[in-house]
Amino acid sequence: MLQRYDERNAGIQYWVNGNLLHRDQPGLSPFDSVVQGGDAVWEGLRLYRGAIFGLTEHLARLRRSALALGFTDIPSDDTIIAAITATLRANEMVDGVHIRLTLTRGVKVTSGMDPRLNQAGPTLIVLAEHKPPVYDTGGLTLATSSIRRPSPDVLDPKIHHNNLINSILAKIEANAAGADDALMLDQRGFVAETNATHLFAVIDGRLVTPTTAACPEGITRQTVLDLAARHDIPAVVRDVSLTEMYSSDEVFCTGTMGEIAAVTTIDGRRIGDGSVGPLTTRVAKIYQEHAAANGIRLLDA
Repeated sequence: MLQRYDERNAGIQYWVNGNLLHRDQPGLSPFDSVVQGGDAVWEGLRLYRGAIFGLTEHLARLRRSALALGFTDIPSDDTIIAAITATLRANEMVDGVHIRLTLTRGVKVTSGMDPRLNQAGPTLIVLAEHKPPVYDTGGLTLATSSIRRPSPDVLDPKIHHNNLINSILAKIEANAAGADDALMLDQRGFVAETNATHLFAVIDGRLVTPTTAACPEGITRQTVLDLAARHDIPAVVRDVSLTEMYSSDEVFCTGTMGEIAAVTTIDGRRIGDGSVGPLTTRVAKIYQEHAAANGIRLLDA
């Protein structure tokens, strides 16, 4: 598995609507919308020496997703930041921390799908764990899944929702294939992303990444594109075929939980020379330095 249990998280406390609870203490109602139907939105955040990189962008995406789902009484950014800060302080966390931020539609008066049954306002959950980047920096193995990423007319990927069955099914296939993660295609057969991260290929000396027609607008992905422009690294966003991925010089994936991680094998094909490539190494270093230096400070490190 790419992730393992960390003993430092044995006694952590998590936040639910103003209450800090031990990880073993239940805090969600069975009537909450996230339990009833995965009716929630979420963000992953990373804490670097007391600061969270991309916090403004993540909260903006959370708000866009909640608005798209018709949530009411969405808490302000200041309220959410205060909850994150309180959770980190309660757990004495300042660095090497991953935060799972969830906003559900809230508790229903009775079981059912109708959002009009939600009359108590949303539920805010903050779960912070000691967790370094989860991917092996020596190179990941991907296997293409038969599960496709849906198009916007099925389930719009611009909504960063908690309905992750599509990704879980792909991950099950990857596990069965002995791969680290699944490569997922869109409904047209072009590369979308993995079950958990965005993808970049290095083709003819430039970065190539799929469009976000069938995947979320990644914060880390966009940061890599912005940094590439700043550091004179050619980059293009376009449709990418699976064959192009096989024959590329390098491949890497991006995400808050794993930062930048090389991919060295896809469907049994060795990518490049099978090792972490020079441009992947360069991009990873640029990103890590940028993220560590440009976060919004919540705590003294």
